[in-house]
Amino acid sequence: MSSPTPLISPSLLSADFARLGEEVRAIEAAGADWLHFDVMDGRFVPNITVGPLVLAAIRPLTALPLDVHLMIEPADPHLEAFRKAGADWITVHPESGPHLNRTLKRIRELGAKAGVAFDPSTPPEAVEWMMDEVDLLLVMSINPGFGGQSFMTSQLRKIERLRGMIEASGRDIVLEVDGGVTPETARLCLSAGATALVAGTAVFRGGPSAYAGNIAALRNAG
Repeated sequence: MSSPTPLISPSLLSADFARLGEEVRAIEAAGADWLHFDVMDGRFVPNITVGPLVLAAIRPLTALPLDVHLMIEPADPHLEAFRKAGADWITVHPESGPHLNRTLKRIRELGAKAGVAFDPSTPPEAVEWMMDEVDLLLVMSINPGFGGQSFMTSQLRKIERLRGMIEASGRDIVLEVDGGVTPETARLCLSAGATALVAGTAVFRGGPSAYAGNIAALRNAG
């Protein structure tokens, strides 16, 4: 049986930042469903990327939902800024603050969809008692902080476990995977129950003329 057609959320971390506006328009024209925006602070993860000002700059350039992944600590003081900058989905890590439930409630109060991200070592049980507050679950199939890493097959069991939790909840929760996603690993993720795929290198490889084909290859992987 084939897997449902997944949402494709290209990671702008792999875009050409000297031409970011053009890249955003090109990736939308190529058929992306969402745009994935990675925020790193050099503390929670060993890298520093971009913040609300860059998000606000690209918001007027696209109608696509902006899928914002906060790899920062603490996350709570910055939720409102990212929502005001245009975030439609805001995903946080359980380890980035003392009260995950409160953080998720605040994201939804701000009018965004709330997500929880799982590092490779974060157990599915971290969200077990908060499924009613969650709109998205993000499985990191690499260690967060840098692109270009290899896919960790150990995370497939986590995807399966979270898929079971989603089904048991009876809610329509997006199950997203980020890290080392290629057409080959995408097939494994979709078979395990994923419904959305984040990809950087696999989408942006080859330049704008290749984006549509790269996205199609991921979308058809199941």
